[in-house]
Amino acid sequence: MSSTCNNLFGFEQYNGQCEFFGEGPTVLPEGLGWFILVGLGAVFACVPTCLIWLDRRFGNFGADSESFATAGRSIRAGLTACDIVAKWTWAATLLQSTNVAWQYGVAGPFWYAAGATVQVLLFAILAVEIKRKAPTIHTFLEIIRCRWGTTAHVVFTCYGFMTNIIVTAMLILGGAAVMEALTGVSVYAASFLIPAGVVIYTAVGGLKGTVVAEWLNVSVIYIVMLIFMFQVYATNPDLGSIATVYQRLSIVSIKYPVADNMGGSYMTMFSKSGIIFGIINIIGNFGTVFVDQSYWQGAIAAKPSATYRGYLLGGLCWFAIPFTFATTMGLGARALDLPITVSEANKGLVPPALAVHLMGQGGAFLMTLQLFMAVTATACAEQMAVATIVAYDIYKPYINKNADGRLMVKLQRITIVIYALVSGCVAVILLKLQVSLNWVYMFMGIVIGSAVFPIAASLTWAKCSATAACVSAVMTTPLSVMTWLIVAAKLNNGELSLQTTGQDYPMLAGNLVALFLSMILCIILSYIFPQDFDWAELRNIPVLDSDPNADPNNFDGDDSPQALNKVVRFTWVTSGILTLVLLILWPCLALPAMVFSQGYFTFWVMIAMIWGIVASAVCIMLPVIEASDLVAAVLRGKRLASNSSAHSSVQGAKASGGAAGGAGPGAAAPTMPVSTASGAGAPAGVEGGAGANGGANGTADGAAVAVTVDGTVRPRKSKRTGRAVMSTLLCLQLPTSRNARS
Repeated sequence: MSSTCNNLFGFEQYNGQCEFFGEGPTVLPEGLGWFILVGLGAVFACVPTCLIWLDRRFGNFGADSESFATAGRSIRAGLTACDIVAKWTWAATLLQSTNVAWQYGVAGPFWYAAGATVQVLLFAILAVEIKRKAPTIHTFLEIIRCRWGTTAHVVFTCYGFMTNIIVTAMLILGGAAVMEALTGVSVYAASFLIPAGVVIYTAVGGLKGTVVAEWLNVSVIYIVMLIFMFQVYATNPDLGSIATVYQRLSIVSIKYPVADNMGGSYMTMFSKSGIIFGIINIIGNFGTVFVDQSYWQGAIAAKPSATYRGYLLGGLCWFAIPFTFATTMGLGARALDLPITVSEANKGLVPPALAVHLMGQGGAFLMTLQLFMAVTATACAEQMAVATIVAYDIYKPYINKNADGRLMVKLQRITIVIYALVSGCVAVILLKLQVSLNWVYMFMGIVIGSAVFPIAASLTWAKCSATAACVSAVMTTPLSVMTWLIVAAKLNNGELSLQTTGQDYPMLAGNLVALFLSMILCIILSYIFPQDFDWAELRNIPVLDSDPNADPNNFDGDDSPQALNKVVRFTWVTSGILTLVLLILWPCLALPAMVFSQGYFTFWVMIAMIWGIVASAVCIMLPVIEASDLVAAVLRGKRLASNSSAHSSVQGAKASGGAAGGAGPGAAAPTMPVSTASGAGAPAGVEGGAGANGGANGTADGAAVAVTVDGTVRPRKSKRTGRAVMSTLLCLQLPTSRNARS
């Protein structure tokens, strides 16, 4: 700000104040901060837990390992879209997007939103391919192990863990900084309490618990966003209209012009720094989507038809959060000439500053609540992602190959608790090193970007080989780090520090090398050392407990394999067109406007407001509409009858049982492979086998179903032995004489 630190618009409370959050008392009492972290954390842990209990009591949600790790592979499009919005709404989404709006003007929110939306839109392609080619997987690393072997599996497991740690660290860094600034709660205490608040419902409900909680969190995030939006552009007396914001931004740009923006204006897409940030944002976020297990498990949990619908819809709805929120908060803070320092902005304190000015303690509470919802929504997804990798990619293949479903669930729950503590420790270390949220956000693509293309190729390109994938990723990462450091040293006379390495050009150079050199190497090496992979092999990846939704042949209509084969082209075309629109067409159409006129600025802000309202309505209402049958069942107090084709065709072998053993050759076996853990006997439907988790020696004690000689499946109604049940069913089914039956 200026040397005298006087406000341009006569807000006398800021005269002589050169920083917004100084050494004085905090806006909110410290007790309220502890209540948000502990009290609200407990409340929002109980609500999803109760919803999961209702789903188990009145719906079709199971309690076996497949339900815990994959949510029964039955999540619908609306909840899938909410899942995407929640896990992509980090602390950085709210804080860093507003920071770039405060720094670069309208270009900042656009490039943040567009640069991080295209990855989700393109991931919709992989989401469809998962259901077509690998419907039984629990993690993307299982695909790599099945296709490329142990070495590649270990390499990309390291990249997966690295991604989870970076994402979790960013969540906690932003959340803890805001909690300390607004309430005075120790940043170190907040670093442990933020991830601890989601442990309960994640450990109890598994992946379904995280998805349900995410809908609740997303609803709060959108509602708070709309409150601030109408405050800035409609109701608040200090701003209250688009015209007022425009006029004040014009005044601010005269006294504090933006370097490298056309005319120094905040209202132009001609922004050199904005474009550089956009490129870094695009490249870095490919890594945090394609290498993050949480996005893969969202696709795994979805119904087949909900994959492309949910990811395309989720990407478009998420666009509104950084675009609408940052256009509101970042430009609003500039239009009021609030005394925010660059250091405060890099910590993510622009939105809290504006919230305090607009609504006082109420605004501070809303901002804290919104940020808490954003952080916990993503934290639970990251905890579940790490737990699933530990169970299915470390423990099961390398430590205990005979682990059954019950043991795997127990291990995942333990891992969730441990990772919550580990993530808090990582955040404390970064805080001690004085690493800012902005630095970590720009840096992430340098270390994980080289894994993007090999991982995407594992499910889309049959010729990509293990040699090409491993060499391209492992060689490129150190080269990208070297490029980043060399450019930083060259531009700063050999000085290497957090400040010099966090500059735009070093970050840009490192990110470019990470993504594109890896891609080029992988393509070249795949033609030198090609692999002709048969996609059918991915269907041999086993499930631990029988899951009818893991077999594509159990679905019909929009969820059938035939329908998915038809929508693959649609998904490619739609994702490609939307990517071109966001990254090329929209910016090109905005460039002729040069520095925005008041009319064009009004048009721009109206698009942001309408997009935010529509996205809020979709994410809040669509999951409720889709779950109307379950809501009705709860109100009636009666269990919901299963109407999915998958459940109706094979309703068997849940947590405590397997498909009935001893059924003989006539029994119909599911097409999905079932892992035969210790004591499980042969797979379901094989003569003498007990099925997954069934009894040994061909018995079916504890089995949930019985199989008749004509291949139909009937629920078991008593605790009689498998032989007695089979004898009874044989007598009922055979249309023969009394002597033949006897």
